[in-house]
This record gives sequence, structure tokens and C-alpha cells, in this order.
Amino acid sequence: MTFTRSHLLIACALAGSFALSACSKQDQSANQDTLTANTPATGEASTLSERNAQQRLISTLQQHLKTANINAKIVNVQATEVPNLYWVSLEGMPSIYATSDGKYIIQGDVIRLGDKQLVSVGDALQATENKKLFAALKKEDLIVYPAKDGKAKHVIYVFTDASCPYCHKLHEHLDEITAKGIEVRYIAWPRGEQFMPTMEAVWCSQDRKAAFTQAVQGQPVQAAQCKNPVREQYQLGLNIGVNGTPAIYNTNGEYLGGYLTPDELVKRLK
Repeated sequence: MTFTRSHLLIACALAGSFALSACSKQDQSANQDTLTANTPATGEASTLSERNAQQRLISTLQQHLKTANINAKIVNVQATEVPNLYWVSLEGMPSIYATSDGKYIIQGDVIRLGDKQLVSVGDALQATENKKLFAALKKEDLIVYPAKDGKAKHVIYVFTDASCPYCHKLHEHLDEITAKGIEVRYIAWPRGEQFMPTMEAVWCSQDRKAAFTQAVQGQPVQAAQCKNPVREQYQLGLNIGVNGTPAIYNTNGEYLGGYLTPDELVKRLK
């Protein structure tokens, strides 16, 4: 199949997979050093060699994307544990893999075999990026439900949409979740343009918590238009590969799952 610009953009927007306990958009580890291309993953490379390898790959890959009429800006590249395979961060799109010569890109998961459980090679790298992005969020731009008694053992970030049934189920368990010492931070992620006005109205309400609960119950939310972060938060979700709600992450940027019961959530966090 010929790979076109539209294939990349569509596949990037839909990259990643979620369990059935998440509403789809339609229905709505350790840091890894950057190595030179010919250095094995267990070896060490000088800082200068690392930078040169990075710049060569960025330049080559960016030119190949341009030749293919793919408008994608490369933000960063990092070596993976797979020899000659790099993790490439793109502006406004989920990350992809690229070979060290910049001639081939891979979308989706690269899975490590050999253990009882399958491991996605990019999980740790994506989590590192996510952690930075979550840390940069302002609490005043989110809907925050503190842990009961103010004693937070854990903090989770939840991409949510008031129209999503599984988000409704999670929302119904908020008291139980916060009672277990978990602070919940909602990030707006309307699953389609038709859901954008409701989420913007929620975020523009003086009492966002009450407005979100109202929207979850199917009641209209009336609020004056305001400058709000909903579209930016939606784009954030796209950047890290969100394609359904709820999407739950811990503060380390690790994806915990879609809808989880309070007990399941505690187990994942441990």
C-alpha cells in the first residue's frame, strides 16, 4: 500500500489502543540515553556523537517527510532498546519509530518478547514525555477532586468527556476513589467536535464540578463563552496517543487504563 500524507495523519490521530472499558473517539521507566546509530543499546556514546547522530537522523527524516508531502515537525529523537531504531517525537502528533538511516518509519507498537508479559518498547519513552507534559499543566485549568482529608497518596490524570458512558461510571465512584487517598484531575477531551461546546461550557462555568456533574446527568450546561483550555487539552491528548475516554495516567506519565473500579485503580497505582 502506498503511504500517503493522509495515512500518516489519520493513523497518528488514531494511534494506540484502549480496552473496551473506554469510550472511543468515534462513538463517542527508566530514561534511555540517545546513542549513535551504530552503537549497541548496551554501550556508551560520547555526548558529541549522540548529538551528531540525532541531528543527522532529524535532518534526513525531516527531508524524507517533506519529499512525501507530510507536514510533520520533528521535536526530538531518542534511541530505543532495539538496535538502530529510534523513538521520534512529532509536534501535534503521537510519536513514531524510525530506523537510524531515516528511510523507514513505524507506527504502532514494537513489542519485546521473551518475558511472560508483552512489553511495548515505547511505553517508557512515552511515559517520560507524558510526565513532563502533565507537570506543565496548571491546576486551575483542570477540574480537581482532592483526596479526602487532604491526604493524597496518589494523583491521577483523567482525560474525560461528559458524553462518555464509561466516564459517567468513573464519575459515580469519585467519592470512593478520593476516600482511598487518590486525587483526581480531569482533563477535557471531547470525543468529537459535536461535544466541544458542552465541555467548553463546563470549563467556562464558575463551578466546574457542578457543571460537569450536570452535563454527565444529561442536563444542558449554560455558561458565557470564555477563554478556556479545552482545545489545548484535546490536542495534548492527541499528542500522547489518547483515542478514547476515560484515559487514566499516573504522575509518572504511565497509562493505567480506561475505566477502572476504585479497587482496580488502587492495584494499578501500587
